[in-house]
Amino acid sequence: MDNPCWILGASDSGPAALTPAAREILQQADLVLGESRFLPLFAPLLPAGVETRATSGRLKELPGWIQSAREAGRRVVLLATGDPLFSGVAGHLRGKLPADALAILPAPTTPQRAFARLGLPWTHARFVSLHSRDGGEWDFNAPPDHPFVPLIRLLPEGELIAVLTSPANTPGRIARMLLRLGAADDFRLTVAERLESPDERILQDLIPSEAAAASFADPNVVILQRRPEAAAAPSLPVMGLPDALFLPEGSGLMTKREVRVIALARLGLRPDSVVWDLGAGSGSVGLEAARLCPRGWVWAMEKEAARADRIRENREKLRVFNHTLVQGRAPAGLADWPDPDAVFLGGSGGALVELIETAGRRLKAGGRLVVALATVEHLGRSVEVFKAGGWEWDLTQVQVNHSRPLSDLHRMVPESPVWIVSAQKQHPRS
Repeated sequence: MDNPCWILGASDSGPAALTPAAREILQQADLVLGESRFLPLFAPLLPAGVETRATSGRLKELPGWIQSAREAGRRVVLLATGDPLFSGVAGHLRGKLPADALAILPAPTTPQRAFARLGLPWTHARFVSLHSRDGGEWDFNAPPDHPFVPLIRLLPEGELIAVLTSPANTPGRIARMLLRLGAADDFRLTVAERLESPDERILQDLIPSEAAAASFADPNVVILQRRPEAAAAPSLPVMGLPDALFLPEGSGLMTKREVRVIALARLGLRPDSVVWDLGAGSGSVGLEAARLCPRGWVWAMEKEAARADRIRENREKLRVFNHTLVQGRAPAGLADWPDPDAVFLGGSGGALVELIETAGRRLKAGGRLVVALATVEHLGRSVEVFKAGGWEWDLTQVQVNHSRPLSDLHRMVPESPVWIVSAQKQHPRS
């Protein structure tokens, strides 16, 4: 390795925590890079005439600085927090510099130090970093690229989660997110502030409602622990949820379980699929799709306010977080949505043809459109559109009969038939 840039793991305790090897490397440096708070701490250890340069807010310039100094034969040291490969600067530099440009000497990570302060085993802990852009406060209409989404994905089954915060994505924001999710009773928070510094502070067992209104010194790390008495997430089947979870029996129209399972199967979902649920009704198809696509996202639209409220209730009850609901009448507003891998059309609001044509323009290559139809007229019209539009399509009729008691016997009572059209747009070959 020819004159690599050494990335040294450091902490707010300064030179005292460095190993002898790290001290020797630092004392031979010509250029020392580091966060603004680190440079004064390590100044007593630096050789005379060394150049120092703060990296705070200059991450994009860092690879160029390092490479230019190496090409000039200068010895470069970068001071980074904890383990530079643990959600740290070394991961950012990999791929931006030659393979032999970096050498790394790690120190304990910030979460590792927090767990040590708490005496808390962390073998099974999950980790997430919020060291990204400021996406604002999280709510259910936040986009799939909101910085909090990776954390949200961990919550349903996470027992112990370490969260690396940022000046924008604070412990207060995390607490407010838990409150909005209805998960405030599930977790308690510990906030470890300015670890290894003289004003280090550990605030244990905070409840989200008090953390939401508090301020915390930066930098800090948050440890989320599931409360032992927290209600377990409902144990539900992977697919084919009972109808009663979405609507009380007989209270309204919805895509019933047997039809829903077939529709979901025909959508061809993958774990990372982007799904549109148009005419969402009770939300049954879209919410099940969200559960089947844990790394994907469902965008749902429902025009009726009462039904939209029901979807929100069902979403919270099922603890589905990768789901955005818009109250409106499609196709208005669809232009702002990401192109889908799959589209389910459960209700058209009189815009059946326009919605099929919109799906044809927006579906990704290989994507599927599934339409559930209850009337002969809509079936005929949709088939005409599929034929005229050059779709590949097939039709399934679903006729379900359910047993009902008759005295001490049982009889079969039919449901209204439903037609499921599954279609794939033929994209021209390039």
